[in-house]
Amino acid sequence: MARRKKSSPAEDLIDLVALLPWYVGVVLAVVAYVVLHRIAMAPLVAFKPGDVSGAMVGGVGRGLASVGQYILPLLCLAGAAISAWRRRTRISLLDSATRSDAPSVLNGMSWREFEMLVGESFRLQGYAVEENHTPGPDDGVDLVLRKSGERYLVQCKQWRALKVGVPVVRELYGAMAAMGAAGGFVVTSGQFTSEAQEFANGRNLRLIDGAKLHHLLRQAEAAKSTGQPKPERSAERAPGSDTGSANAPAPSCPKCAQTMVRRTAKKGANAGQQFWGCSDYPRCRGTA
Repeated sequence: MARRKKSSPAEDLIDLVALLPWYVGVVLAVVAYVVLHRIAMAPLVAFKPGDVSGAMVGGVGRGLASVGQYILPLLCLAGAAISAWRRRTRISLLDSATRSDAPSVLNGMSWREFEMLVGESFRLQGYAVEENHTPGPDDGVDLVLRKSGERYLVQCKQWRALKVGVPVVRELYGAMAAMGAAGGFVVTSGQFTSEAQEFANGRNLRLIDGAKLHHLLRQAEAAKSTGQPKPERSAERAPGSDTGSANAPAPSCPKCAQTMVRRTAKKGANAGQQFWGCSDYPRCRGTA
């Protein structure tokens, strides 16, 4: 998705503060006012006769501080207000999405709201989420996740009619290699083509369709209200994480979101090795 072009440093500052929790923006506004106010009200320093440059620098500094003590805090407060609004919007979107399983709930959102909802679902799984607010094309990355020192990339596709094909998955995979990410997620309100699923199979990529996203959102909402372990531990493990431990909780099927069960391969090159298989087998042949 293309982002709007920013036209001034003031907008850059507002966007930067908006990425922080709203209360951090308020604290920055207070600190900025206190510091600049002290500079603006500080007594003039006596300069040596003929030191014109020193007098000019001191006067300009006081003048900038006199104006900045009001402008800079206002910009920080504007960023804090945007941050608070985004937080409230995410909570509202999460509530709306968890009340109904109807596809129209996701399809009725704007692409920006869909990205915010996906970001909130990962926040509730314990990830630190960085939304892409830079101008221009997003290069296949809408969200950057961080957890346990690792970075993961997310591409969101709110496609109502077409299935998400393999070019989108390849694009994210290329971005992962370029940015050195540990894994990635492609999230859609619809479905994926079989070619996309085949490409992601065996790679540090997870494809999350509309049905699975609903499942994760409901788990996240339940975990938030009950204080139980977050869904990333039981439903959506990070790409590349170990799923072979005997004590690993059962993940959800990447194709149908049903709970998976541990099975042992009986033939082929992987004979004797354990893997996760969909509990709805043979109707669904999803594995992990």
